[in-house]
Amino acid sequence: MQTACKIILQQQLDKLKLDYSIPGFNEVEINEPITSNRLIQMNTFLNNYGIEILDAPKSVLIQKIKDAIIEMVYTEKKLPIFKISTYLAEKVDHSYGYISALFSEVTYTSIENFIIIQKIERAKQLIIMDDLTITEIGWELNYSSVAHFCTQFKNITGLTPTTFHRIINKRRNAAMNGSKQNTKSDVGLK
Repeated sequence: MQTACKIILQQQLDKLKLDYSIPGFNEVEINEPITSNRLIQMNTFLNNYGIEILDAPKSVLIQKIKDAIIEMVYTEKKLPIFKISTYLAEKVDHSYGYISALFSEVTYTSIENFIIIQKIERAKQLIIMDDLTITEIGWELNYSSVAHFCTQFKNITGLTPTTFHRIINKRRNAAMNGSKQNTKSDVGLK
């Protein structure tokens, strides 16, 4: 998904004939002065793809925090064991106290809650892929125990991971049986 977003950004910025660079994930630097009309035009092009331009310093910092968390949760095979506060402070080059307060002020939720939500979204993806057990998923996402993982999963989704897994499997089976029935009836029509 990161690559697709980058390609879309490059295509749209090339269409606008802008001098730009992409220093990091979800980050673009325009290397020339830009008029308000060009900014509106750029916004229009990018909004068609769900890409939003952030230029207020607080909004940019909040997005960097979110990006760092998403990168941490989604790109690592197993979440590393370290203090997340130290990781984020280093990643966005601000003290954790400052970014924690700013994040809560702007998003109306804590960094910790945002991390939990991202971890549960990642867990749902891993359950859907059906390659790992619930215990392995909890371990990969750095939960101290399977019980802790299951409790957070249920608090966020309203379902236990096992129930979520069963629902996914039922839907898969129903879809597979439905496609088999369609194939049989299609054959009968010929």
